[in-house]
Amino acid sequence: MKPRHRKLAVIASGVTALGVASILVLNAFQSNLVFFFSPSQVAANEAPVGRSFRIGGLVEEGSIRRMADGVTVNFVVTDTAKAIPVAYTGILPDLFKEGKGVVAQGKLTANGLFLADEVLAKHDENYMPPEAASALEQAEKARKTVMMQ
Repeated sequence: MKPRHRKLAVIASGVTALGVASILVLNAFQSNLVFFFSPSQVAANEAPVGRSFRIGGLVEEGSIRRMADGVTVNFVVTDTAKAIPVAYTGILPDLFKEGKGVVAQGKLTANGLFLADEVLAKHDENYMPPEAASALEQAEKARKTVMMQ
């Protein structure tokens, strides 16, 4: 093989290796990407069914139901405009309470139930995840607009 051909073969194999590495990195990034949706967006069918995402808002007053097994909990997440039922099996954070902010990660079933894999509660009175705070503000503005019309 001539030096010129050898040089082109090395360059071609380097470009191929870089392309394969890029595809693998982008695929890993795509599979670990988790989007945030408000209950209003989920109710409007903007959230993917069967794919993992996060939902956030407030735990609706009077909605917490603990099952007999002691680890399964059903509750409702609301942004004051819409509400989505959530089922979670596991240990809830100590700060999980009705009327408080929550973010749950999991999948939406075809019948509209959100099956959470993880539940996060706010850690003090002044903090709410930015996505949840924004979703609550937008839902409140939308509710006021509808009431004025």
